[in-house]
Amino acid sequence: MVDYPKQELVQLIKKFGAYLTVKFSNIFSISLDNLDSRSVGALAGLAVAIVFTWRLLRSPSGPQRRQPKRQGPTPSSSGVSTHSNANLISSEDSRAQNVIDEFFQPVKPTLGQLVRQKLSEGRKVTCQLLGIILEESSPEELQKQATVRSSVLEVLLEITKYCDLYLMERVLDDESEKKVLLALEDAGVFTSGGLVKDKVLFCSTENGRTSFVRQLEPDWHIDMNHAIVSQLARFIKYQLHISPIRPEGTAPNVLCSPSLEQFFGCA
Repeated sequence: MVDYPKQELVQLIKKFGAYLTVKFSNIFSISLDNLDSRSVGALAGLAVAIVFTWRLLRSPSGPQRRQPKRQGPTPSSSGVSTHSNANLISSEDSRAQNVIDEFFQPVKPTLGQLVRQKLSEGRKVTCQLLGIILEESSPEELQKQATVRSSVLEVLLEITKYCDLYLMERVLDDESEKKVLLALEDAGVFTSGGLVKDKVLFCSTENGRTSFVRQLEPDWHIDMNHAIVSQLARFIKYQLHISPIRPEGTAPNVLCSPSLEQFFGCA
């Protein structure tokens, strides 16, 4: 609220000052020679009144302004800050959880581990060539060419590292044998150290392949011919029949798969 008495006093002093100003001008209009002691006293009183009036007018007429208090954060800004902190904590927790998940996630097994697991610790394996290792599917095709399937090469090399592997096939002539051996050599099968040319066996009949398998007594035999697989079921502990479907009457110890690489899960 405004201090009314003080304002009235100021107005009164201003009027008095105006009056003194008039008197002051009248005094200075008097000749110095006519100055007496009364005039000198009036002049001194006038000077004191002027100084007093000037100092009073300089002082603030209204109440002093108070320093505004520092306000705390408004509810909205506080909410934003809290939300920002929550997001930061959530982000840090998410990163920490990702690190934990990566640390404890199951390790994908290597192809070597899959081979050992699938073969059930079998150490000796016999395998037909046509349609499994080679692109060709008949002895007649081998008379023209022999090509190793690129998709099965990695699996084949892994088997040679872990197992005693024998490859076998029925052929119609010696030239077919040479083509097969050359294709295996070009594919790098013999350079891995697990397979040598002496372990690639050839015969002229399907029964010949059955005889090879029985003589070698492998832990596993891999073949495309269902008749041969059925004949060997009594003698071989495990067999893998390469076939898109499982034929009826297949023995319990015979597994089926469309391809060798699919059986080992790397197709």
